[in-house]
Amino acid sequence: MVDAQDVPHKDRWTSDEMAVSLLRNRPALRPVRFAAEPEPVVVDMARAALIVIDMQNDFLDPDGWFATARGVDVSPLSAVIGNVNALSRAFRTVGAPVLHVNWAVRPDVANLPANVLDKGSSCGARPGYGDETASGRILVAGDWGAQSVAEIETTPTDIHVGKHRLTGFRDNELDSILRRLEMDTLFFTGVNLDRCVFATLADGCFGGFDAVLVEDATTTVSPPYVTDAILYLIRLLYGFTTRSADLLPALSSLSKEEGLSQ
Repeated sequence: MVDAQDVPHKDRWTSDEMAVSLLRNRPALRPVRFAAEPEPVVVDMARAALIVIDMQNDFLDPDGWFATARGVDVSPLSAVIGNVNALSRAFRTVGAPVLHVNWAVRPDVANLPANVLDKGSSCGARPGYGDETASGRILVAGDWGAQSVAEIETTPTDIHVGKHRLTGFRDNELDSILRRLEMDTLFFTGVNLDRCVFATLADGCFGGFDAVLVEDATTTVSPPYVTDAILYLIRLLYGFTTRSADLLPALSSLSKEEGLSQ
């Protein structure tokens, strides 16, 4: 977890001998334009964040829950690690926050409803949330399965949030963190596209955030037609989709422009 002093709060009060100032220094606009579907977009990177979802051992590692208990071929999930890392580096370079949102449930799963526990375990027929396996307890906060895979790059300034549902916006602090940071636009990456990535994206939109999915920084173990359906729905109803090849140069140009202006 990130120490409180490392979180970039820019809205703190100041004081002198005369008064306490509640005035805030609002960041200047930092617009970037890039190709997207269904049409190009312009985003203010001063109010944008990268969301990295569930790039963790219990999903990606061959010794994790998906592979060992559910019999899933998880090898395709690691294909997006390079793009996720490249995007994370680019966001950090322009000063935009990177948030890692992983399943991290209570050991006693006391806050999980039946529709989560029983869908995840086929009504107890196979190991599910919180159950003990050879690799540890499934998706339990602090355990190996809830940790990001070693290949995912993190820095002390990244923010880590545990989630307890398919969506990252329920029963945790993600919403309050993003609003404290004054974020408007969220860029989504991670796994699985049709499960936690889409659930979090849609829920974020319900809460008023703008959404951009980076197509080649997310994937799923579901059949290809499922990906097609999710991309169609995002473009139709929720926001936009883009690709790293379009987004990364835009972020690089912003960084170079700001460097020249200093």
